[in-house]
Amino acid sequence: MTDAELERQYDNRGNVPEHPAIIAGWQADAPAYRAEAEARGEALLGIAYGAHERQKFDVFGPGAKGDSGPILFFVHGGYWRAMDRAMFSHLARGPNAQGVTMVLPSYRLCPEASMQEVLDDVRAAAKAVHGRFGRRFAVAGHSAGGHLAACLVATDWKAIDPALPADLAPAGYGISGLYDLSPLVRLAMNADWKLDAAEAERLSPCLWSPPARAVFDAVYGGDETAEYARHSRTIAEAWAGRGAATRVEALAGRNHFTAPGALADPASAMTRRVAELARGAA
Repeated sequence: MTDAELERQYDNRGNVPEHPAIIAGWQADAPAYRAEAEARGEALLGIAYGAHERQKFDVFGPGAKGDSGPILFFVHGGYWRAMDRAMFSHLARGPNAQGVTMVLPSYRLCPEASMQEVLDDVRAAAKAVHGRFGRRFAVAGHSAGGHLAACLVATDWKAIDPALPADLAPAGYGISGLYDLSPLVRLAMNADWKLDAAEAERLSPCLWSPPARAVFDAVYGGDETAEYARHSRTIAEAWAGRGAATRVEALAGRNHFTAPGALADPASAMTRRVAELARGAA
């Protein structure tokens, strides 16, 4: 594949000309849902897990009131260099209606942080969530967040902290995730990531070994590029060969920006599936 074609494959905004309107919808729906959840007493905002301004997470749902129950840890996208947890609060609507508490962290962004430091932040947030709730949880993420969610599933948590469960995040749901980072070294965006070939290989979760009995769904928009379909197939096939239960699905009629929107619908198949994973992880 030529460099020009590779750039086109990963140019999500260029491939979805209507993306400004979609993002504007997020920017309206997210604060509206935060206000609803706060009115119900089901929102805890800006819980710090580190000293940096971005090292915080929000909690929506029954867990915000201290209730026990299943948890979904959702990691936002933005190519590891943009966006924030507050843009995606509305995606908690569906899981919350299913009785699932949803936690959304922010993390430091490239190029201020390296991609390894971004992963370190998300791991630290996951550890803090376990410290707060005392149980395992499912993880999900969109785009770069899908990459980070997969990394959490395959993390050696005992190496992070011997007191943590080895399978802290036994189930994951990646939406339009990036799991093989080797092509990204050639992209112009790598000016922010600063990946070399060795680092890209080291941070590619499709090359990692998930724990025994791990579950991972890799879904992507049916209108996305061939590279996004390849990423999902690659991790599903690789992890299935190492003992995980994996599933791949193309979401018909969805593009990179509309792919995660079904989480805001309590009755959607996506919401029902992540609720099932969260219940199984608890």
